[in-house]
Amino acid sequence: MTDFVARSRAPLRLGLAGGGTDVPPYSDRFGGLALNVTIDKFAYASIAPRDDATIELVAADTDIRWIGPVAPQLHTRDGLALHVGVYNRIVRDFNGGHPLAVTVTTYSEAPPGSGLGSSSTIVVALVQAFAELLSLPLGEYDIASLAHDIERVDLSLAGGKQDQYAATFGGLNFMEFYGDRVIVNPLRIKQETKAEIEASLVLYFTGVSRESANIIMEQSANVVSGEGQSLAALHRVKEEAVRMKEAVLKADFNAFAASLRDGWESKKRMAKSISNPKIDELYRIAVNAGAKGGKVSGAGGGGFMMFFVDPVDRPRLMRALRANPDLNGSVLNCTFTDLGAQSWRKFR
Repeated sequence: MTDFVARSRAPLRLGLAGGGTDVPPYSDRFGGLALNVTIDKFAYASIAPRDDATIELVAADTDIRWIGPVAPQLHTRDGLALHVGVYNRIVRDFNGGHPLAVTVTTYSEAPPGSGLGSSSTIVVALVQAFAELLSLPLGEYDIASLAHDIERVDLSLAGGKQDQYAATFGGLNFMEFYGDRVIVNPLRIKQETKAEIEASLVLYFTGVSRESANIIMEQSANVVSGEGQSLAALHRVKEEAVRMKEAVLKADFNAFAASLRDGWESKKRMAKSISNPKIDELYRIAVNAGAKGGKVSGAGGGGFMMFFVDPVDRPRLMRALRANPDLNGSVLNCTFTDLGAQSWRKFR
């Protein structure tokens, strides 16, 4: 038994533009592009070796736990599927099929279905923690690819690829997706540009944690069937990723806001369930209070919305969002982080 506990954390992300084009089959057929940035909210994992031949899995934020005898492969457990998926793959591919007697604990600073990539970020944090525990020589691309395969292949969870790469690399990135190949391009921007964007963003949690898989499956089905409006919308969403990248690099904030507006209008045409009356009402209230643009972060249907506003109008926008009791949500501040997944050892 090792004399340390392996800990890790990975940052959550905001999807700024291009979200949905990283999802197969679109990315396989046409190539996808996404612009995202990680924020100062994290998912955490901790792995403590045990000496009693048992395995304990804990999702601390939802207070779900399971304990059982040590085994090389575990069966899926309600609320603990991500823990099981990562454990099974690590034991199979990196520990010679030999079981690990450990307590695996996670928690996230955002709820599942938030639109901030919380599930994928937990998987990245788990992979990073196991890599620390076993001293695995895994680089950033290795960890992101492994996390993606665990989620999408082993666990058959619908979704794209940007979340795992955002959580692993951290920072502001322009990502390219070509089938199995992913290219992460970090964007170098001036500190004053970063500060202006941070000061202009307002996050609003709708109070609804949505099941992204249904939206993603609808979108994928539209691509397979060649449904014209949805496919054209995905093409436009991909174009907006390039447009927004250029706006950020040029510090053109009017272009940034316009790209956010146009990208949201296109995103809503990708699948019927991406927006709904509550989201439309939120958007209307925000625009009336000074927002220059906005969108849902993630697949849609709920979770977090982001709004871009002149910093002097930010308090007015926040008051407007809080003032409507029918919205039943909450305003959240955030700053960007350049840090990707990290791990360390806490000696006992």
